[in-house]
Amino acid sequence: MSELDIQIPTTFDPFAEANADDSSAGTKEYVHVRVQQRNGRKSLTTVQGLKKDFSYNKILKDLKKEFCCNGTVVQDSELGQVIQLQGDQRKNVSTFLVQAGIVKKERIKIHGF
Repeated sequence: MSELDIQIPTTFDPFAEANADDSSAGTKEYVHVRVQQRNGRKSLTTVQGLKKDFSYNKILKDLKKEFCCNGTVVQDSELGQVIQLQGDQRKNVSTFLVQAGIVKKERIKIHGF
């Protein structure tokens, strides 16, 4: 028997196609609104997953005027652009995004406490 006759079994993942389909339609489809506790009573609200077609700075400007809070747009290497607002603005941001027609209500996921 020569070395060419021996077949080495290769690893086969039967769920590779299913995982590939789920990853493209998974988290990128949703807009995630989270709250992060800073120190004491201070908190920070983050919004990620908005489409890249939108102007993040204009959305931030309207959010800051509407809710009388400060905020910024942060560029993250993994998540892309993330909007950060002072305070716990989860419900306010979600209703604002729906009323402005930016996102449908089914596509918003609110995380936190």
